[in-house]
Amino acid sequence: MNNSFSITGKVVDILRKTITPSKIDVQDGIITAIIPVDVYNVGVDYILPGFIDSHVHIESSMLIPSEFARLAVVHGTVGTISDPHEIANVCGLSGVEYMIDNGKQVPFKFNFGAPSCVPATIFETAGAALDATDVEKLLQRDEIKYLSEMMNFPGVLFGDEEVHKKIAAAIKYNKPIDGHAPGLRGEEAKNYIGAVSIQGASQIPQLGIKGPIISTDHECFSSEEASDKLQFGMKILIREGSAAKNFEALVDLLHEHSDQMMFCSDDKHPDSLVDGHINQLCARAVARGIDTFKVLKAACVNPVEHYKLDVGLLKVGDPADFIVSEDLTHFHIVRTYINGQLVAENGITNIPSVASGIINQFSCSPLLPSDFEAKAIEGAEEVHVIEALDGQLITNKLLEPLTLLNNGDGILRSNTNADILKMVVINRYSKAPIAKSWIRNFGFKNGAIASTVAHDSHNIIAVGVDDESICRAVNLVIAEQGGVSCVNDKIERVLGLPVAGLMSNNDGYIVAESYTAIDQMAKDLGSTLSAPFMTLSFMALLVIPHLKLSDKGLFDGDNFTLYSL
Repeated sequence: MNNSFSITGKVVDILRKTITPSKIDVQDGIITAIIPVDVYNVGVDYILPGFIDSHVHIESSMLIPSEFARLAVVHGTVGTISDPHEIANVCGLSGVEYMIDNGKQVPFKFNFGAPSCVPATIFETAGAALDATDVEKLLQRDEIKYLSEMMNFPGVLFGDEEVHKKIAAAIKYNKPIDGHAPGLRGEEAKNYIGAVSIQGASQIPQLGIKGPIISTDHECFSSEEASDKLQFGMKILIREGSAAKNFEALVDLLHEHSDQMMFCSDDKHPDSLVDGHINQLCARAVARGIDTFKVLKAACVNPVEHYKLDVGLLKVGDPADFIVSEDLTHFHIVRTYINGQLVAENGITNIPSVASGIINQFSCSPLLPSDFEAKAIEGAEEVHVIEALDGQLITNKLLEPLTLLNNGDGILRSNTNADILKMVVINRYSKAPIAKSWIRNFGFKNGAIASTVAHDSHNIIAVGVDDESICRAVNLVIAEQGGVSCVNDKIERVLGLPVAGLMSNNDGYIVAESYTAIDQMAKDLGSTLSAPFMTLSFMALLVIPHLKLSDKGLFDGDNFTLYSL
């Protein structure tokens, strides 16, 4: 492996806002010199720092970290701020260890956090729990760079002891704290950012911390919400994942707030990762008319500085982490270097696949169609319906006439004409009653889909037009001990995810191809959603309003309680 070389090109200095024809000397993976040269002695390509995904759950790519890296480097990504929250909910500390160990097998700069909310709520069944003692143990490790998204914002605001212990531990070890407070505005946002209980001042601000304690948020719905949080010192992440997207709502804030903003994907399926990554957001932002240096500050510099990453920023003495791009408009990446190693060139990854074991927790037996039967509640005239919204994690809360689902025999069934389908969540960790509800906007005319990717506890979630189809789809993922499946009248298809029921340890490009096929099959059932499986995976995410379904029942995200129905 040769990581000592020289390279010439138009060097982009983001902080100085200059582009200078230069020769970069690299010795043993470190930049030893950057020397201006005559413009006629360089090519047309630009050299700039590598991109950082400032908040991502690697698990949502359905790829183990080493395979995620193989795909991401092709697009100029050299590192991630990775929250192993998903696998922690399934396998606990062992799951976090798995992610760290696997990520070390490849030349890529993973930066993992200590999951702050495992389980995310008490209203669902997870496979593990991490208390404040567990979180502090993680924060002591050099590989753990921050406290992951504090989704329990009610716990922050109402002084939950465990929540505040976790925050205090992050402060103790001088590690940033990520936020997660969708829709929070005004005084509540200010208190959350300062980790101040509305029932009385927290002990935490007395530790002498200057600036925001909870310092980032990727969940802003609008520019108004983001502006509220920006004025309190928070950094705002522009998120564009496979399902959740706020780029259009937030990107214009880069004009005035480029020092306080970053780009992230949060949750990105493998087919999307094959197509592009942070480079796509840079291209869209520049096309929007935002200054290129401001865009690159958000994409390359701010994450490194905020999280104190060991990632180079094209300075002498830095690790040789940089990319070569054909231009600064489309950001077509020609080459990617990490620690001076050429890890991708002309759209081809140079990182080989590495062998990986399997970690999982799964205890669920095959089911019968009769297990999914839903009976009308005596005296009820209306039924709650979750309205899924394309491109959003938030859902609407609807009430519909029970007659839409009841033929008069007391059994409730999907109504494809009204686009109201049955949705179920099944506890995958122990035997329990099946939770059932109704959802609009999936649009299926036949068949069903099922998945063990169901944030945050990753039980089995399924939606379909009839009990037989739902049962077939669910049993396919049970047989695989985790995966995503789709069935129609004639065909059954499943993509097994043996690592925690979340990830495949197969070649990332093969996984992406398989996922593309099953995703298209789901769309062929009649769905107009841009990512049916990703949307489904968030329908059990209780910390995002307004109406969701956990394995324990229908959940009111506004009042943070289970319905008694």
